[in-house]
Amino acid sequence: MKNQKTAILLALLAVLLWSTVATAFKLSLKEFTPFQLIFVASVVSLVFFISLVLLSGKSKEFCSVSAGQLGASAIQGFLNPFLYYLILFKAYALNPAQVTQALNMVWPVTLALLSVPLLGQKLSWKNFVAIGFSFAGVVFIASQGGWHGFVRTNLAGALLALASSLIWSFYWIFSARDKRDRMVVLAWNFIFGLVFLLGYAVFEPAAFHFRFTGQAFWAALYVGLFELGVTYVIWIYALHKSENNAVTGNFVFLFPFISLLFIHFILHETIYATTFVGLSFILLGILIQQIRLPLSRIGQLFRQRNSHS
Repeated sequence: MKNQKTAILLALLAVLLWSTVATAFKLSLKEFTPFQLIFVASVVSLVFFISLVLLSGKSKEFCSVSAGQLGASAIQGFLNPFLYYLILFKAYALNPAQVTQALNMVWPVTLALLSVPLLGQKLSWKNFVAIGFSFAGVVFIASQGGWHGFVRTNLAGALLALASSLIWSFYWIFSARDKRDRMVVLAWNFIFGLVFLLGYAVFEPAAFHFRFTGQAFWAALYVGLFELGVTYVIWIYALHKSENNAVTGNFVFLFPFISLLFIHFILHETIYATTFVGLSFILLGILIQQIRLPLSRIGQLFRQRNSHS
């Protein structure tokens, strides 16, 4: 049954939880390597999704997979969690949380760009405007408070954060074509993701030399549960209960700003005004990209308004 109030409460809960994960990333990365963080988090997420599949009575669908579906899960598992989070966590290790989180937010724009060669879609005026706003946002964020701040920004870390948004866009396109139950898909994705992580561990010195206690380990458990698992389910359920997904979905744009509060008060990062400006530019570009009216129609409405004034 649809219930907009319930949908909004669930959406706000999901946004609040997502707002904490950038802080959890940095807390874990104080002791863990990016590999160790994603490995522990992926194990937790796999246990969560397998449990969800069993409790929801979807074990038959989970076991009844074709070779093609396994191949699709292998591709998705390679992209996410394996490649996406390895690169994203490396970016977080190299730059302040406020910088990496904001740069990672450009993925809706990269998704639109990738949709041209992969889905045969055409770029519209909205896409070009979004690209311009996003580029301006990236420059503001990388400046870390002013022109002198560019020196403090690790270029490799910034490029990795932008690359992670590209990888997430690839994952989004591939996963959108998978018509299986989302919980089943995610369970298989994490199985393959862990297989790839175990293969990668061969090339990672002291990959499994970490303590199963302490702040870093508990932060990694938190990431696995709330970045990769529970919060996603809450968000899906919020959209399911919503009477208007467009309204409910827009709550997701709150989390980067709420996240800055956790970053400041827990990580003690100085939040620069340029971070707010840059993040606002990126989100404005994303919102413009979602406008459904064509440019000609907007111009027509503008002329009609002027003619009556």
